[in-house]
Amino acid sequence: MNIIDTATITVELPDAFDPRWSRLPGIQVDGRRITIDPAEYFFRFESNTWLVADWDLVRAQLLDVDETTESAVEQLALDFIKNHGESTSDAARVLATAYGVYSYLFCEEHLDVLGLPQITADHLRMLREAATLMALNKVELDGHISNVGPCWFFPAATSVVFDLDDEVGGMLDEVYHGGWFNEHRRIESIKAHTALGGRLVHGCQSVPNQSGGVVAPYGASMANFLDDLAEFKAGWIEQVYAHRVTAAE
Repeated sequence: MNIIDTATITVELPDAFDPRWSRLPGIQVDGRRITIDPAEYFFRFESNTWLVADWDLVRAQLLDVDETTESAVEQLALDFIKNHGESTSDAARVLATAYGVYSYLFCEEHLDVLGLPQITADHLRMLREAATLMALNKVELDGHISNVGPCWFFPAATSVVFDLDDEVGGMLDEVYHGGWFNEHRRIESIKAHTALGGRLVHGCQSVPNQSGGVVAPYGASMANFLDDLAEFKAGWIEQVYAHRVTAAE
């Protein structure tokens, strides 16, 4: 475990989180207030700075901009980050930004139009909460994974917190992978993630591989990222599942 010396993280978000997040070490939920002890919560915490852009600015100046034959959406996102990205050591700001991003991406108004009847409003709430906490994970430009928390392993963490069986947990993971997004919404996702300083990438191909995802900076080495991930994931996934609550408990 690699943990830098850092203070407790406290944030108050617009909506209450499920209190069962407190099943995971180092995190306490009291309504809208979330408190994280990095030394207990993270498996690896080597960096307490993140790249963010103001979410309101992203909404006002980027979300409605269309790509062209000369400027693809990824280029629009990269240029926006270069012009408006800020380094911050305020983890609460990162979490608040992430909650704005994922409240936009996993919005209930999309339920009726995407043809996914198995996905409910409650599932979207789970996705918003888990994805918000995942924003504290971090990958460096050289591909080294500097921050890893339990929400890196999405099916494992959601099964512990929300008492999901493997089938439902896997379904949510596939939605997080991109099953929630047609091409129009994939473009929305790329734009929205500029507020978190990069693009959403995954270390896995599908649910059984369970290698998680992170918002990585554009230009990060994916080869090194996958090599680093392969070295630690099995043991840490097992540690997350160890906090699962059984019926007897």
